Amino acid sequence: MTEIELKFQVPEAARAAVQAAVAGRGGAARSVRLQAAYFDTPDGRLAAAGVALRLRREGARWVQTLKAAGDDAMTRLEHNVPRRERTALPPAPELALHDGTPAGQRLAALLGPGDELVCRYHTDIRRTLRALRRPGALLELAFDQGRIVAGAASLPVCELEIELLRGDPAALLDAARTWVARHGLWLDVRSKAERGTLLAAGTPRAAARKASAVSLPAAAGLATARRAVLGECVQQIVVNASTLAGGDFGDEHVHQLRVGLRRLRSALDLFAPPEGPRDALDAGAAALFRALGAARDQAAIVQPLRARLATAMHEAGLALAPPDWSAPPGEDPVRVLRSTAAQAWLLDALRAGLAAPPSGDDAPAAEALTERLAAWHRRVRRDAKRFAALDDEARHRLRKRAKRLRYGLEFARGLLGAKKTARLLGALAELQTRLGELNDAGVALQALREAPAPDAATGFALGWLAARRAALAEACAPALEGFIAAKTSW
Repeated sequence: MTEIELKFQVPEAARAAVQAAVAGRGGAARSVRLQAAYFDTPDGRLAAAGVALRLRREGARWVQTLKAAGDDAMTRLEHNVPRRERTALPPAPELALHDGTPAGQRLAALLGPGDELVCRYHTDIRRTLRALRRPGALLELAFDQGRIVAGAASLPVCELEIELLRGDPAALLDAARTWVARHGLWLDVRSKAERGTLLAAGTPRAAARKASAVSLPAAAGLATARRAVLGECVQQIVVNASTLAGGDFGDEHVHQLRVGLRRLRSALDLFAPPEGPRDALDAGAAALFRALGAARDQAAIVQPLRARLATAMHEAGLALAPPDWSAPPGEDPVRVLRSTAAQAWLLDALRAGLAAPPSGDDAPAAEALTERLAAWHRRVRRDAKRFAALDDEARHRLRKRAKRLRYGLEFARGLLGAKKTARLLGALAELQTRLGELNDAGVALQALREAPAPDAATGFALGWLAARRAALAEACAPALEGFIAAKTSW
């Protein structure tokens, strides 16, 4: 069985309204208490593989459920088996009940003979449910309130799940957009199992979700390839966006969310038709990328450079503290991600992965993508050859185009051949690093020039940054030459 659903966190101010809206009129809703125990190996092997094994008391009976990650943020494999026991405490899991199912195959691959399973955490939830009919689909609304408990630690739960019982997944997204706009909800792709695993481990938050490779067979069609590539990009985005919207995040979550947005925009360019307007997703991705820019600049540029500047002052024998400057003020990442506009865009991004399966005339992807990548390569190579004559803005464009080319090659590596693209990708990675360092020095220099009340420390810092930027520009030469000389697969 495949479960298709979305989950949203409910802000405190909206909880009464959401509960009333789910309950509806005329007594159509029902309320049930759900008490569950989640099992895993002592080393958390199931959770690490995206698998959750649960025994949940539903009324007088226990139901054993196995879930595993699906192909996208909306989909999970799920297999439910009612148990005969009517005990107060959860019975021991019977793994054989899931034999012969897709989720059961995932479980069998993770466990060996004699592997021990222990209860890692519990949940105690009061759920209000109601069916919701939409054109072309039947949905189920589930408003959950309760707690996740692991030993002495606990987390509150207050979330709305919208599940597709049957019909078109697009109807689920349409309904979600309405609830988000009406009640200020925000998308959270983290399951109760994921939150419980972190709680049991004493870990405040999951690591940032980095990019994963896209495996495209050499004969993949264009529609198939586009769906796979966009789906991977969106997955990176929504996982990190969920963490940011939750309010407990690190600098790496911001960085990886911006990487995901840049990869998505590169993918949209790669698969865009030769003529016509840009994909509607692009503008929203660009706006979200810019809104998170100040947070990234402060963490990745200003703070590291201040530390290097302090070292330089010490080595110069100056008893000065680095000037206290910062990147231009930006928006709060939490507010950005919880905004109605950002949430609507995330739902649109999820919709992009729901494109209808390709028909039999799905054109081969290799030829079309090779032609586009070759054109991108020619432009980057042309600018790389005249790098010394480029002004700051042109060098910035070169950096962005090199990054786009790298992402495009990574997406198409399965079509073009991993060995054939390895050298060019390596050269692009080195070039991207050097151009990135140069760009960061320029951003820091501009921010310092705009700092109020210049003093001796600021004067030293301006000179040091200007010299560093000049040195970094010269240091780009080997990377530029390596890229220019790298052979292409076409």
